[in-house]
Amino acid sequence: MRLTVFGATGAVGQEIVRQASAAGHEVTAVVRDPSRLPDGLRDASPHEVLPLSDVAAAVAGRDAVLSGLGARGRKACDVAERLTRQVLGAMEAEGVRRLLVVSAAPVGPEPADDPLLDRAVRRVIGRVLKEVYADLTCMEAALAASATDWTSVRPPKLTNGPLTGTYRTVVGGTPRSGRSIARADVAHAMLALVDEPAAVKQGVGVAY
Repeated sequence: MRLTVFGATGAVGQEIVRQASAAGHEVTAVVRDPSRLPDGLRDASPHEVLPLSDVAAAVAGRDAVLSGLGARGRKACDVAERLTRQVLGAMEAEGVRRLLVVSAAPVGPEPADDPLLDRAVRRVIGRVLKEVYADLTCMEAALAASATDWTSVRPPKLTNGPLTGTYRTVVGGTPRSGRSIARADVAHAMLALVDEPAAVKQGVGVAY
């Protein structure tokens, strides 16, 4: 497949580029600053590297677009919503439909049977990262209003652990007591969901 990856210098974005390239896909990496993409990844993997300003060229003719765009700290400043809207506009103009983005577990529904401790921890984290989650909620609203075949992948706490390929997914929900997942496995899940019809226009919870 011809894939475009936005936010390719981020931890999840790098993993998407790396894994997609290893699987034989043709990858276009889109970044704010091309010099931030690691040399090994830039030279060995992507078909091309484009600046974030060239969104239309980045999505034209692609089979799917995957995005790791988002805030890098607690102050979101609407970065996920704003940049995702740019991507959506370009995709709709170019007639490209499949889009997968990274969101977060607190944006999705709480599992009905989640233990009280997990609920309490989630609410504390929600208060600490309320700006980030508000930004992601607005991003998901933009997805829902778009003409794309979107999927929002919603992980809990992200770690730098190795790729395992073993994790739980819940289409339209959140895994019970899902407390963490490695960024490498989030990337793996996103690539696995590209061709999953049940995930279209859905949030998908992922966790160990």
